[in-house]
Amino acid sequence: MKELHAILKAFAESQQNAEPVFLATVVNVKGSSYRQPGARMLMTQSQILGTISGGCLENDVFQHTRSSMSDGQPIVVTYDNNADEDIVWGFGLGCNGVVQVLIERLYQNDPLNPLAVINQCFCNQQQRIIATVFGVEGKVNIKVGARLILNPDRSVTTNIEESSLKFALIKDTQAALQNQHSSVIKYQLSSGSVDVLIEVIQPPTRLIIFGAGHDAVPVVQFAKALGWHVTIIDCRASEATKERFSMADEVFLTHREILHKQICVDEHTTAVVMTHNYLDDLEILKILLPSSIEYLGVLGPKYRTEKLLQDLRIQGINYSTEHLQKLYAPVGIDIGADTPEAIALSIIAEMQTVLKNRCGGFLRNRSEPIYQRHEVKQTEIEQLETGLRHKL
Repeated sequence: MKELHAILKAFAESQQNAEPVFLATVVNVKGSSYRQPGARMLMTQSQILGTISGGCLENDVFQHTRSSMSDGQPIVVTYDNNADEDIVWGFGLGCNGVVQVLIERLYQNDPLNPLAVINQCFCNQQQRIIATVFGVEGKVNIKVGARLILNPDRSVTTNIEESSLKFALIKDTQAALQNQHSSVIKYQLSSGSVDVLIEVIQPPTRLIIFGAGHDAVPVVQFAKALGWHVTIIDCRASEATKERFSMADEVFLTHREILHKQICVDEHTTAVVMTHNYLDDLEILKILLPSSIEYLGVLGPKYRTEKLLQDLRIQGINYSTEHLQKLYAPVGIDIGADTPEAIALSIIAEMQTVLKNRCGGFLRNRSEPIYQRHEVKQTEIEQLETGLRHKL
């Protein structure tokens, strides 16, 4: 996420200078790869931002912008580490896999510019789905780089005119929005086939930290390193807080008596309570626990949280088993943390684990692939296309 922020900023600056800009996107991976579909790299005349590999492909991709794109049309470059030629190429890819990279020139006023779409997602805190064509076989009137965008209001922006593919993409982008899974799909059409990357573009994780002690500083630093949007809420209303947390996106100075008028959370909000003040924590939990918040961490020993929950019950605050499932107390993963920095690391690691729906175990004990890819079989797509034709 932080990488994308840097790319978006560099693209905006490049447009002011009117210099040509190219974007490389990993669109498909088979086998093992350092980066997964959706990884991006921005290239201008003066800089390269982002990575699409462990450092072995970036220079070659950049050279393609100078030698293979004189007509300005998007191209796809395939890097196959399973091939003997890799030794000759000298890429030395660290993983045994095939990586396909889409390279395209970007234009600021293009409504299908993926960086413009991602920037809108970030600014408006709303998800979007991007479907990008990266493979075309047969006599299909569709070009590499063609796109369909599913907007937050379910409207569609696209330059794809082929009706059966367009309707199939609308259905599959809506499904991606529902199941929150990106995928690579091969659409088998009557006159050929089309490969498409469907991406779920998420806004930055929104983290609210209640508490402005020195132990909250590394939590903010780790969260910002991941590109999250961080808000500090200081119930002691100390002016020194703003200077201490200058790296945060927002800092609110308040008191617990008026907190309920100022907090606005939803199912995409995460929060960590670390005020070190029992009465403040009680008021905060009174607001957050019954809410639709996605993750709620509370610093302190287990018995302290149990007492907080008991006091909430006494005050008539109703919370369900479902509400308690999103409560993580004591907050953090057990990594033997005993310093503010290590504790912050354990907190952010736990949040990342929950947000990605993982268990937080050792990767060496994982029997499944690290990255799960959600692909639709060709036969299913053929059936879908047949059904759509009948509707048309």
